[in-house]
Amino acid sequence: MKSKNSNSLPADMYLFDSPKTLLNPLLQHREVVVRSDSHPSTPGKAKMERNNHFGDMQSRSYNFFFVLCVSLFILMAGAYMLRSEGPSVEKKFVVRELENSIPDMWRSQAWQKSIRESSHVKREEGLVVLVTGAAGFVGSHVSLALKKRGDGVVGLDNFNKYYDPQLKRDRQKLLERHGIFIIEGDINDAVLLKELFDMIPFTHVMHLAAQAGVRYALENPNSYVHSNIAGLVTLLEQCRKANPQPAFVWASSSSVYGLNTKVPFAESDRTDQPASLYAATKKAGEEFVHTYNHIYGLSITGLRFFTVYGPFGRPDMAYFSFTQNILSGKPITIYQGPNKVDLARDFTFIDDIVKGCVASLDTAEKSTGTGGKKRGPAQLRTFNLGNTSPVTVPTLVSILEKHLKVKAKKNFVKMPRNGDVPFTHANVTLARNELGYYPTTDLNTGLKKFVKWYQNYYGIATS
Repeated sequence: MKSKNSNSLPADMYLFDSPKTLLNPLLQHREVVVRSDSHPSTPGKAKMERNNHFGDMQSRSYNFFFVLCVSLFILMAGAYMLRSEGPSVEKKFVVRELENSIPDMWRSQAWQKSIRESSHVKREEGLVVLVTGAAGFVGSHVSLALKKRGDGVVGLDNFNKYYDPQLKRDRQKLLERHGIFIIEGDINDAVLLKELFDMIPFTHVMHLAAQAGVRYALENPNSYVHSNIAGLVTLLEQCRKANPQPAFVWASSSSVYGLNTKVPFAESDRTDQPASLYAATKKAGEEFVHTYNHIYGLSITGLRFFTVYGPFGRPDMAYFSFTQNILSGKPITIYQGPNKVDLARDFTFIDDIVKGCVASLDTAEKSTGTGGKKRGPAQLRTFNLGNTSPVTVPTLVSILEKHLKVKAKKNFVKMPRNGDVPFTHANVTLARNELGYYPTTDLNTGLKKFVKWYQNYYGIATS
């Protein structure tokens, strides 16, 4: 295998010849720019007084106690509801509390061998990464990027039914062909997590598992508490007990900016006005990881994604569902804000998001805790990962019409009170300075690649 720079990703991208032949969907990665002085390369030496997390101390204090109280209430209420009926999108995984409940499969040599081979590092100073949500949209792309450059990768996913599980299974098959093993399990399963961490000394955790979607929270709020709060805490607990502790990189969301009207959104802006339950759970997550950093010395990097799109994406996203409906001749619903103002989103192509995720892993400093006890200040960072160029939804539709060569049947409707916000716009100055993050894919180029993948995957003939 040819040696590669640790900050470069493979360039063999978008060779989706058919649903049966799915190759690497990743762009070549740019060089990562060195850290700023506020985050020196020496592990454990971050200058906490210049930390970028949530802005000034007064605002942080208010946000922390406000959201902590709300999140604890949600957690307790959710735990009660989950006992009685459980989230409908979740598989009925047994959340084990005793080690004597370990299934025989975990003791099998074949299962353990698959995990060890998947975690094998093939480059000097390579990472060993546990990727949660590895069969998901972002998780599968990040897993493949890491594996292709020689890192060890072990996936974890519960394959729930929030959207068509076949997409997840096909992503799983793609990763398996590249030597990545995905364990089918839940992040709330503390015994499973302990088994994995006892078996593999993970250097990093890339936590991408979550219950996504703003509108679905109105139908099934329990699933958001189960995954985004309870699952996050269960995983953090295992990380803080590990010796050595891994660096922890996780997906927050641009939704935390909520009703904020200052644009573009910067990491120091207020995030105490969530517009949806999904946003509230992500904001609560930011407070929980801050606490684990402060008490236990976990190295934490949070990533606020802005409207990610691209090949192998999520069918619940507008660009994906619009494509389905346009090709089938069904009308599409386009929401508008007050006074018929067009909604706008900072659409960010998956390859740019992958660059930011990999750069976050590469620049993450070591955790400073040992056996659950903090030995010194630990790195704590939050970054926006967006495209910085918001585009209106009608413009998105026009671009899809061009690439699909089909006119859409459009219904314009006033935006309902379902948790959506009228616009998003990322300020990525911090990510550019500290991660070397430079988004390079405009919406027209990205949608062209998505349409090509969509037509190949679903076997649609092109004219």
